[in-house]
Amino acid sequence: MSRRAILAIGLLTLPLTACLTPARDFHGYVADDAQPRDMKPDEDTRSSVLAQLGSPSTEGLFDDKTWIYMSDVQERIAFLKPKITKRSITAIRFGDDDKVDEVLEYTAADGEVINYAARETPTRGRELGLWEQIFGTVGAVRLPNSDEATPGNPTGRRQ
Repeated sequence: MSRRAILAIGLLTLPLTACLTPARDFHGYVADDAQPRDMKPDEDTRSSVLAQLGSPSTEGLFDDKTWIYMSDVQERIAFLKPKITKRSITAIRFGDDDKVDEVLEYTAADGEVINYAARETPTRGRELGLWEQIFGTVGAVRLPNSDEATPGNPTGRRQ
């Protein structure tokens, strides 16, 4: 092959390499100076944690004694589904005196896959077929003294 052909093929394939470079996305809490794991039990208080870390990603479900800071890094190659390469979840629990009781750290390896049940909750009544849904109102009579909206009375209330 000639040098020109090799150079042309190289120049044409060069833009394709950009598709193979993963794009990184950062989601959630991004620490500036202090890390959530640096909070010290029995030393830091709720106000010092708020001053150092800022607002939590979320709070505990049943009480406000647990603050949770979450972050993850995702990589995407071209049009493929993004993959989570790093996940960090730090839960800070406070005692009754608003001091840090414990600091818990979780990673992506600590997560569990939850299988949802595909069952349906039964409802009362019967199911209408296609033809019953289409022709179910044929022959229905509208009573003149009903509370349904009329052109002169859009609210439907009796006057």
